[in-house]
Amino acid sequence: MPETAPPPDDLAGLSLAEIATRAAERKLPPVETWNPSRTGPSDMRIARDGTWFHEGSPIGRAPMVRLFSSILRREPDGSHVLVTPAEKLNIEVEDAPFVAVELKTEGKGPARRLAFRLNTGDMVVADATHSLRFESREDGPHPYLHVRGGLEALVVRSVYYELVELALDENAAPPGLWSEGAFFPLEPDA
Repeated sequence: MPETAPPPDDLAGLSLAEIATRAAERKLPPVETWNPSRTGPSDMRIARDGTWFHEGSPIGRAPMVRLFSSILRREPDGSHVLVTPAEKLNIEVEDAPFVAVELKTEGKGPARRLAFRLNTGDMVVADATHSLRFESREDGPHPYLHVRGGLEALVVRSVYYELVELALDENAAPPGLWSEGAFFPLEPDA
């Protein structure tokens, strides 16, 4: 899992209610309704650590990455595209297009709420729609958070360890966590 430094805006000063409000207010373009006939490569990729590249060079401007992330879509075949009303461009994604870099939690057991900040600055509250899942691989567990439309965020190792510590403190069987009334076992998908 990547160790990505979080952007300067953190969750520490926000309540979970404020985080949920901000996440709900984020207006995204209706990319799922756009089906342009002009297609091609974007010469872009998103590295496993969440770094966006264009023609082999990292994109250093955070507002540009945030803009591109707002027009990102996952296709039914699992590929990723950047889509506008005029064109649809393929983009290579090494693992997940987003990285969950920070966690804030309130409550316990079924009353718990888990909020995540992504490397793009977006905020996601885990719930039945924004689920957590865990994959087991040779190099260890890979936790993911569903962001939107089949797009996921890889949870960084430090945040994963926070989740594990919270789950162990709750003694649930199987080990897992609640958020917004949904239970997420820490066991890998079958």
